[in-house]
Amino acid sequence: MPPLTAILIAYNEEENLPRALASLEGVADEIVLVDSGSTDRTVEIGQRFGARVFTKPFAGFAEQKNYAAEQAANDWLFSMDCDEALSPELRQSLLEWKRSEPDRAGYEVSRFTKYLGRWIRHSGWYPDYIVRLYRRDRGQFFGLLHENVRFTGPPGRLVGELQHFTMNSVAEHAAKVDSFTTIAAQDYFQRGRKSWRIPMLLLPPWTFFQSLVLRLGLLDGYRGWLIAWMAARYVFLKYYRLGLLRRGGPPLGETMPPPHGN
Repeated sequence: MPPLTAILIAYNEEENLPRALASLEGVADEIVLVDSGSTDRTVEIGQRFGARVFTKPFAGFAEQKNYAAEQAANDWLFSMDCDEALSPELRQSLLEWKRSEPDRAGYEVSRFTKYLGRWIRHSGWYPDYIVRLYRRDRGQFFGLLHENVRFTGPPGRLVGELQHFTMNSVAEHAAKVDSFTTIAAQDYFQRGRKSWRIPMLLLPPWTFFQSLVLRLGLLDGYRGWLIAWMAARYVFLKYYRLGLLRRGGPPLGETMPPPHGN
């Protein structure tokens, strides 16, 4: 029966954190919470739930999560964002996994997202399989924005869904796109990417069509339209801001966003 450590990173997550930590009770043998200087009750809430709380200035999603992994007492880790929670089925699946002998270095879960008050079943958002359960000596997080666990060999798959309670307003979604496109453009620039004009013009319409039509976003109602529009806007702004940097434009602002979930 492998003991399990849940790892989370946080910044001003007092609204989301209780739901996330409550869903881990009885499943995680240890909880490690890495805070990035919250000014609300995040640290207090983490301590109340028995988490081991560490403080580290935010240096990127992958770096924060790998730091959290280093603090864990156990080799098997379950990574969860503060705006997520285990569904009853996923809780049961994890409990059954703990009673078994793991045959993989990592396992995928299906993330199910609640956007503007409704669960999204299309738009390329569901099923959203991501590796969250892994052995730390066999894998680690990589990626500046959409970080993921890399390890050798194919992943297993757990039954049940990881519930994701994301943006509650269009303004919040737009702000997230603005923040993330700034980082994406800086990343492209630092890696020497030159092409931006043609992608800026051609990729947004294709992204919109892909999300709304090919990925059946139409079936998500007006939320599907918003998701498609924001996806296209993300692509446009990413390349537009890369163009600003390539032409010697002004700095794009903050290097890193607050460490909220992706």
